[in-house]
Amino acid sequence: MRVGEHDERHAQCRGVVVNDHIEADPTPYAEVESALCDEFAGVHSSTTVTRCVEAAHYGALEVTGYAHPSLVERIARKHLHVLALVASERG
Repeated sequence: MRVGEHDERHAQCRGVVVNDHIEADPTPYAEVESALCDEFAGVHSSTTVTRCVEAAHYGALEVTGYAHPSLVERIARKHLHVLALVASERG
């Protein structure tokens, strides 16, 4: 990608356009959301991915007292797998 070109591949994950003037939301989970958006593309919307990451964050804090990005990613991935399973069972 050249300077000045837009990279909108993951813009839907946080509602921003990444280019040379605007930067993505620098949350500690931006990379987690991006990876999960890629992994579950065509299965879940970016909104669902974001909600699962947020739920995983709060769940990790409540249960363990910390929310390291790798833990949040594992929890969110489990949430997304369960939601996909439920959706497939409903047909």
